Amino acid sequence: MSAVATTSRVKRDLGLVGWQIRYEQRAYWRNRGRGIFTFVFPLMFLVIFASINRGAHLSSLHGIPYDDFFVPGILAYGVIATTYVNMAIGTAILRDQGVLKRMQGTPLPRWAYVAARIGSTVVIVLAMTVLTLGLGVVAYGVHIRASTLPALIVILVLGTAAFTTLGIGITRFIPNAEAAPVVVNLTILPLTFISSIWFPTTGMPKALIDIANIFPIRALADGLQHAFNPFTRGVGFSGQDLRTLAIWTAVGIYLMIRFLRRPEHEGA
Repeated sequence: MSAVATTSRVKRDLGLVGWQIRYEQRAYWRNRGRGIFTFVFPLMFLVIFASINRGAHLSSLHGIPYDDFFVPGILAYGVIATTYVNMAIGTAILRDQGVLKRMQGTPLPRWAYVAARIGSTVVIVLAMTVLTLGLGVVAYGVHIRASTLPALIVILVLGTAAFTTLGIGITRFIPNAEAAPVVVNLTILPLTFISSIWFPTTGMPKALIDIANIFPIRALADGLQHAFNPFTRGVGFSGQDLRTLAIWTAVGIYLMIRFLRRPEHEGA
């Protein structure tokens, strides 16, 4: 194939990706239930917990303001809900409806379809991040520090990559769309309570802390909280959190590829 033909095909495929992203966005915003779960729940939790603990300081974390801990924690929860939860449930529904199988007969390559779904998810993550941090800054006086902004961005990118790919890959183990919410919540909710999302885990039994450290929820929450911690020095990178998220991104990519090779047969 000539270079001109290859370039033309790439441009065509990228155009299809852009069109599909627009379609995914329209479909997402027309579904009010998704919007409530992605945006309303995290912001509602932020307002409730931050209002209850307004002015409080965490002695277990050297006396930092509670809001500096909880705002990045609820941001991590929002990222997980936007990526892992929506991707897993949505992909299970598309599989059961035969959409993924029928995509093979359309001009849209499978990779372009997956790229579009991921691209649409990234757009939603950006919107959710802006809203969460905006509310934290305006209503609760949380400061976004310029020195740790690179770490904040890198952690968000890695966290989005890890949970997006895991959300698609976990569909292999979901028998049908009706079981998707159960499987997704069982793999997420218990871990949020031991992963520094809702409260500090400094007084938690070491066994639970060790379990939490294995999974990416703790790494995402801790990485974001480290970037907002006023006692953090330097650019705010946490090596352990970066390694954990990178490993789970690799796991997610592997599971995603395995699923996408034959999606109509997985989970049967």
